[in-house]
Amino acid sequence: MRVLFVCGGTGGHINPALAVAGYLKKQRPDTQILFAGSPLGMEAKLVPKAGFDFAPIKVKGFQRQFSWHNIKNNVMAVVYLTTSGRRSRQILREFRPDVVMGTGGYVSGPLVRQAAKMGIPTLTHEQNAFPGVTTKLLSKYVDCVMLAVPEAKKYLSPNARCVVTGNPVREAFFTADRQAIRKKMGLDGKICVLSFGGSLGARRVNEAMAELIAHNKNNPDIFHIHATGAYGTELFPKLLREKGVSNSKTNKNLDIREYIYDMPECFAAADLVIGRSGASTISELEASGKASILIPSPNVAENHQYHNAMTLVRKNAAVIIEEKDLTGQRLCTEFDRLCAEPERLRLLGKNAAGLAITDANERIYQQIEKLFSKN
Repeated sequence: MRVLFVCGGTGGHINPALAVAGYLKKQRPDTQILFAGSPLGMEAKLVPKAGFDFAPIKVKGFQRQFSWHNIKNNVMAVVYLTTSGRRSRQILREFRPDVVMGTGGYVSGPLVRQAAKMGIPTLTHEQNAFPGVTTKLLSKYVDCVMLAVPEAKKYLSPNARCVVTGNPVREAFFTADRQAIRKKMGLDGKICVLSFGGSLGARRVNEAMAELIAHNKNNPDIFHIHATGAYGTELFPKLLREKGVSNSKTNKNLDIREYIYDMPECFAAADLVIGRSGASTISELEASGKASILIPSPNVAENHQYHNAMTLVRKNAAVIIEEKDLTGQRLCTEFDRLCAEPERLRLLGKNAAGLAITDANERIYQQIEKLFSKN
């Protein structure tokens, strides 16, 4: 079987595809897998790092807000759109996939659509309760739309064939050995805090986390792993210096990175996770059974990160701080409150684990098999 995965833009679109690809190789070791995505996107780094072949295709998303930067972006988006069809056909003819699967992001649109036009079995996966533009468009053409939650179906084409699968999560989130990982990281007896603001980074999250790290700088029993994101690589060290915190190269209780590539291991080591509430993060929190403080991004369609977060909050599986209410002081207060109640911290994690859909990868794999058998 030959399967082409198409994804890009953010980790929230890339990681689900990597999870399914890994599961597929485990079930069918002889499967040939190719990923396609933008050569300028995160996928160009993450996919080869995960051990899969990568085919670049130049595609840009259109920006709706008016600015000179966005005008230039949209001009390039039009240019790339005129060449994406030819490049899509080239990738499909050279790789000859039996099945093509998209997981969202603007790069999925032209390639998955072209595959459908060429009669290749296609499917796409939507991670959020409110589907993105690409999923809405592709739902008219693909053989199957896989959904994280049934509520998403009402926003799609009435003729779309929809199946609820949940969100795919890499198996390592379920199986990572917490004790072995913590021992390797030297965390015996320490509270480990894992934090991130999304793959590109979020200024408000970075600012609040810098204050929390400064708040804990004299406590040798608290270890911080923080991902600054691409936009925070220069800002975050500056924020720490302003607050009198030594950099992560000399501070044994700090691990500051641009991006976290070993996320399952970091989740396993963590006692508390602080970050955005994208669909993948929610599923990873559930899979690993972690307590969390969630800060939904307000800059997303239909405010879907807030609704994602509330699925945990309503089940007493997370704490929420909306960005409009986020300050360093508020974050420090919530952190101190949770650390003062270790039983509540454990309960939040236990409740999160109770919400996990543990067989999402298997459900998606069965849909791929079904299309392959019909081909």
